[in-house]
Amino acid sequence: MLFNLPISIFLPDSSIVADMDILIGYRSALEYWRLVGPGFLRGYQERRTATRRATKALSCPSKPRLAQGNRRPAGCKLPVRAIVGTTEARTTTASLVSHKWTSLPASSFVDAGQGFLVSTPEFCFLQMAREMTVAQLVQLGLELCGTYALAENGPAISREAPLTTAAKLRAFVEAAAGAPGRATALRATRYLLDGSASAMETLLALLLYLPNNLGGYGLKKPKLNYRVDVPASLHELADRSYCLCDLCWPEANLAVEYDSRLHHSEPGRQSSDARRRSTLIAPGFTVITVFPGHITDSGTFNRLARQAAALPRPRV
Repeated sequence: MLFNLPISIFLPDSSIVADMDILIGYRSALEYWRLVGPGFLRGYQERRTATRRATKALSCPSKPRLAQGNRRPAGCKLPVRAIVGTTEARTTTASLVSHKWTSLPASSFVDAGQGFLVSTPEFCFLQMAREMTVAQLVQLGLELCGTYALAENGPAISREAPLTTAAKLRAFVEAAAGAPGRATALRATRYLLDGSASAMETLLALLLYLPNNLGGYGLKKPKLNYRVDVPASLHELADRSYCLCDLCWPEANLAVEYDSRLHHSEPGRQSSDARRRSTLIAPGFTVITVFPGHITDSGTFNRLARQAAALPRPRV
């Protein structure tokens, strides 16, 4: 599989190494993680070692530059976003744009090889707080904590594991005292959830549970891809022993299912979806199915959100 291949395959001449470590951050780090996935996260000791190297590089007054042929980590588009620590090192060229950062949080980099140190998903989240609104940052956080990655051209990529968790993101931001964008990032961490399996699940969830001032309806946070076990006494009425709900409020016995019809157009799959809904109804769940048109039609979505809020009205 592409995502498990060593990064050197993306850099044609592995004999050419940059004169100094280049610290990759911001959108370039995000592009990297979206492509290579969690297999390149590295362990605690490896992160510490990479961060020590990054701290040393941060004190260098030389302007970072890409090697011949603009070689760069996998997935990073030009211009590459790099982090520098001094005013003298700041630069803006067609191939590289720098951002000044005076000190680094602990364990904030991984070694991507060939002189490139890439910001961890947690550090990337904090950096993006300087460029995104709170709502946009929450949306990014759900992607980082989910099992999908957005692609610039084409459908999102499914993953077997997330890049990080809501708890890790919050802990990282809390520990980064004095960091630029920290206040925005801290606010965003209040609304993070684990377990989203698609960009549309994320959007649907955000519309329902974000507060009104962030564009949502202010419902209580749902559980994403939540497992509902069918009681043994009802097994005869169901065709499975459990269901995974896209969005679930277990205390209200409410499940909201997103149906894109992109993957569910086959008669067999439609039948399976119907049986799944019946399985949830058997133990007393109310199931609301949402289609793409519901989200794009404000009137329809308003009625749907009010219906969900009335079962009962869970609030933050």
